[in-house]
Amino acid sequence: MKSYAEALEIIKEEFKKIPKQIETVQLLESLNRVLAEDVYADVDQPQFDNSAVDGYAVVFNSRTKKWKMIGEISAGNYQHFSLDNDSAVFIMTGSQIPTHCTAVIPIEDVDADGSIVKLSAKANYFEGMNVRKKSEYMKQGQLAVSKNVLITPAHIMQLAECGKSTVIVYKKLTAAILSTGDELVDISEKPTGDKIRATNIYAIEALLRKYGFNILNLDTVKDDEELITLKVQSALESKIDLLITTGGVSVGQYDLLKSIFEKLGVERKFWRANIKPGKPIYFGTHYSESNIKLIFGLAGNPVSSFVNFYAFIIAALESYYSVSFTQRIKAKLLHSIIKKDGKKHFIRGVVSFDDDKKAYAVERAGPQSSGNISGLSRANCLFILEEEKNNYSERDFVECIMM
Repeated sequence: MKSYAEALEIIKEEFKKIPKQIETVQLLESLNRVLAEDVYADVDQPQFDNSAVDGYAVVFNSRTKKWKMIGEISAGNYQHFSLDNDSAVFIMTGSQIPTHCTAVIPIEDVDADGSIVKLSAKANYFEGMNVRKKSEYMKQGQLAVSKNVLITPAHIMQLAECGKSTVIVYKKLTAAILSTGDELVDISEKPTGDKIRATNIYAIEALLRKYGFNILNLDTVKDDEELITLKVQSALESKIDLLITTGGVSVGQYDLLKSIFEKLGVERKFWRANIKPGKPIYFGTHYSESNIKLIFGLAGNPVSSFVNFYAFIIAALESYYSVSFTQRIKAKLLHSIIKKDGKKHFIRGVVSFDDDKKAYAVERAGPQSSGNISGLSRANCLFILEEEKNNYSERDFVECIMM
């Protein structure tokens, strides 16, 4: 059995062997994709000196408090005016400032009387006030967005500012998913007797969608060696990067997947990791026509497979792209925890922000059974208890993976 760190490092090393491919997509289609190019500003930002507010463009002079209005400038409709100490131009936010302007007084700080404007009694102004200088944010040719960032709406705005109607991104990886178990029935059925609904296949597909994979859903199959073999073989013969299965990798009579994997040429890298939940995780690789496929046999318990996905697949994917898909924060425990084993625990938790202490706090989201789906649905994070530490007090801070 591998420690968590050892198991994750093995997975990361195998991820590196998957070639990164690129494609060009329309700007809005690049949202939540990983940028595969450095993007540089093609113009100065801003492109010209402009006003940060609606107000009055003037030449700063500490002795001048009154001006004569000589015109107006709105955004996109520049008109040439040459200011002196006694003249002002009404100007709107974003508009190019007139010649000699060194300050823009906000409209609320001025009293207007016909063509004469006066500085309000309690107002003040200073040189450079509300003047955005050309290229003060970015110069033409400067790096605007770096390669290997997860593209957010803010990046979309910056890419648009750089004139990027299309963007080069990494192609999505493709994952096939398969769930196994005699006990599973479709979610449209009401389970009876010892049957349960097949929730894992939906949870894993939802996670794959969230984190930007193409998906091949192989559905749910019974614990039948022939049927499972056919499903796995079809996946290994397809153009996928990952095969993710749930169930069938423990030590029971019907845990068939480990032997099926290896019968079909999968090289086992490890089986079982020192974590809770999700200990019986299987990881291997399969080569065909020089292409590598990563094989993940996740535990069948719903919470276990969910934790396996975050603890291993997402963590390795972040390393693969050198980008963070998940937010990780430190939060103070709201209760003590005594851990009775040497495993690394991923606890379903609820993080909140303590306004008084200006810090995050976290507590368990109910019972931590690996079958407790309702507890998982109430959680907004997984918080980590380390292998080497068993006693946690209310004073301790823990790392939280936000979900």
